[in-house]
Parts: sequence; C-alpha cells; structure tokens
Amino acid sequence: MTFLALDVGNTRLKWGVYSSPAPGAKLLTSGAVFLENIDRLADEDWRELPEPTHMLGCIVAGEAIRRRVEEQMELWDITPHWAVSTAAEAGVTNGYDYPARLGADRWVAMIGANARMRVQSGNAPKPMVVVMVGTAVTVEAIDASGKFLGGLILPGHGIMLRALESGTAGLRVPTGEVCAFPTNTSDALTSGGTFAIAGAVERMVQHVRQHCGAEPACYMTGGAGWKMAPSMSVQFELVDSLIFDGLLEIAQQRLAHHTPLLNSRSLF
Repeated sequence: MTFLALDVGNTRLKWGVYSSPAPGAKLLTSGAVFLENIDRLADEDWRELPEPTHMLGCIVAGEAIRRRVEEQMELWDITPHWAVSTAAEAGVTNGYDYPARLGADRWVAMIGANARMRVQSGNAPKPMVVVMVGTAVTVEAIDASGKFLGGLILPGHGIMLRALESGTAGLRVPTGEVCAFPTNTSDALTSGGTFAIAGAVERMVQHVRQHCGAEPACYMTGGAGWKMAPSMSVQFELVDSLIFDGLLEIAQQRLAHHTPLLNSRSLF
C-alpha cells in the first residue's frame, strides 16, 4: 500500500512516496519542483516512481495549479484527494472563526506537529507553537488539549524585500547578511526581515506560555526555515517533513475509520 504525499505551496511542489499511509512509514523516495515545471512531472520526475495505491495532498496554490497536478497524476490508476481544514481532525480542534477558511497547509502542519509532540512526550499533553517559513510565514498556537488557539500571518523574506523595493525610490540592493548592527543597506534589509519573523515567533511563544501556564514545544518547517534557524532566540525543532507527517496522520485516521471518499477534493 504505497502512499503518495503532496505538498503544493506557492512556489514549489514537494512529494514523498511512503511504504504505507501511516505515521512512521518508510520514505521510499522524494523530490521537489518549482510550480512552473509541474507539466513535465509525468514525463520526467514521476515517470519512474513506485505506483502509489493511496494519495493525499495539501495545496494552497489555487484551482489552476491543482488541475495541472491532477493531469500529471493520470499516469497512475489513482484518484487524487486533497486535505481541507475541518472542525477537528487527528487530535487537533480548529479554533478558527470559520474553520473551513483556515489554510490547508497550516491545518496539516499543526496535525503533524501534534502527532510528533505526542510521540516525543510519551503522549503527555503539551502546548505548541508551529511555524512555517515560506513565501509567507505563519505562527500557530495550540494548547495542551490540541485546540488551535489562533495564529499570525506575515510576509516572508522575499515579499518583504519586494515590498520595500516597490515602495522606496532607488532601493535595489543585493541580499545581505544577518547581523546585530547592520552598517550597510543590504545587511539592514536582510536583518530587518529576519528579526521581524523571529520577533513574531518570540511574541507568540510568550502568549502561549502565559495563556497555558507551560512552556510550549516549538516546531519550525518550510523551505526557508533553515535561514531562520541561526537567528532564533527560542528553543525549537526544525522539521522539514511536518506537512508530510500531517498527511500521513490524516491518512491513517481516515483509513482506520473507513471514512468514505466523497470526490476528488475531499479529505482522504
């Protein structure tokens, strides 16, 4: 029962093929392409993949991208299924005002983080802060019962720099270094963006610590997470596979409860 997990973000599509749709399953192969290269997947990157028997994906890139991905999946006899945010799933409760409007990537990452935390803590309840650093940055708060309390959204490094370039006359500088006291414009821009993200994470950790009366476990994921690692002042674990972990958790729960498949946009 091979399982294909897809994470389709705003910039890249990432995939992982696992030995089964269950947490801890062996990763057989993985890869990533930029969204502009999706239309070559069936002829190139996916051509030699082990044929999956189950598939679940997480997508934030929109309907047009979803259709292009599904066209590439026609080389297999498999029905595509996509995760959507619900009121509750796999031990996590959705506290968003309108649960279905929560981004699927945020929801799946929280489920993956919750499963990881419970394994690490011996199933002992613990609050969490979950950070995704990509095109945009999200910082989520989850209490010890698994309830999503709320989260922050802020621009990633690239968006910050482009906004400054478009709104400031003559500001066209190369990427600089992160340092405590920048003395040139390149370093000032890079350091400003990095510390803005780090500050948002630190503030959320403070909020969770105060609200829950306990130190939260902090997990970070996303393509640009490694850039933030040296500049963080709070303890955290960098987990590249957090969305895949969440997809595996959802898949196992759905199969265990024999949840019926509704349509190609349904949860697995």
